[in-house]
Amino acid sequence: MIAQRTQRRNRLHEATTPQASRSETWQEAEPLVGRHRKMQEVDAIVERVADSRATVLITGETGTGKSLLARTIHRRSIRRFGPFVEVACGALPELLLESELFGHVAGAFTGAARERIGRFMQADGGTIFLDEIAAASPNMQVKLLRVLQDMAFEQVGGAETFRVDARVILATNEDLARAVDDGRFRRDLFYRVNVINVQLPPLRERIGDVPFLAEHFFNQVRDDACRTVRGISHEAMAALEGYAWPGNVRELRNVIERAVLLGGNELISMEDLPAEVTSRAPADSEPEAGRTLKEALTAPERQIILEALEGRNWNRHATAEVLGINRATLYKKMKQLGLRKPQTVAT
Repeated sequence: MIAQRTQRRNRLHEATTPQASRSETWQEAEPLVGRHRKMQEVDAIVERVADSRATVLITGETGTGKSLLARTIHRRSIRRFGPFVEVACGALPELLLESELFGHVAGAFTGAARERIGRFMQADGGTIFLDEIAAASPNMQVKLLRVLQDMAFEQVGGAETFRVDARVILATNEDLARAVDDGRFRRDLFYRVNVINVQLPPLRERIGDVPFLAEHFFNQVRDDACRTVRGISHEAMAALEGYAWPGNVRELRNVIERAVLLGGNELISMEDLPAEVTSRAPADSEPEAGRTLKEALTAPERQIILEALEGRNWNRHATAEVLGINRATLYKKMKQLGLRKPQTVAT
């Protein structure tokens, strides 16, 4: 019976999984870019836990590199030749997310014309990365708890139980402990996922890493785009180091990519950088007297978001993309900062 189930699962895997998505092409793991003490601590944790089967929870603000860290853990582990499967839990409604994770049988719901395997089965022998785990519904949280405990599940509409051998890595930009206190996240699931917690610091807390990250992204983009630009000018690098980076590492990469692709000089100069980067006071300057650090950082953050919104006619989807954050985070920031689209007055 076990052999029959294995053969059936393999046939489903071959029939329903595109070749390109079955397993990420293996590459030797790159070291985490950064010399800051906090990043060295993250790197040390990765080295210690990479080969274990323990569940890893990666926390940090949007754009800090949680997906990259998950891939790094996978590539440094004994599972590196197996598949790496990534699922954005916040991007799908509950029924589609359940089908995405566990698969479904033919006829399980409208549109389910044939049987489909889920991402957990695709990750058998490798790693599954569940991003935005805080977005999972209460019902989905119950199902995830069982999978994490027993690595067993049923397809949507099916009765057969499948078991897989997959390493689980999860990520969130929310404070899960607070979500537990607020009743939005199950306490037992929190204890189950919080076995190894790796916290990625925001870029503003490791500004000293900006030159290394900028050079790293510069070399990547230049080589991929076959551009002849030689480097980044001292003035432009100083501006990069003086910016607070609300969009974190993702925003820095976007800025460097844009400068490489659109710049027309041998060196990336100030004119190749966005206005918000070149017009800010240094990120490590002291706050004005009588102002807390939070207050000092709020004003430039509000201005950055306001300029991005106005530049895209208050299209929140386009604004979120250019800022390198998801729409939910943008909505939350707009509410916190009191940003609302001006009302048009009829004349």
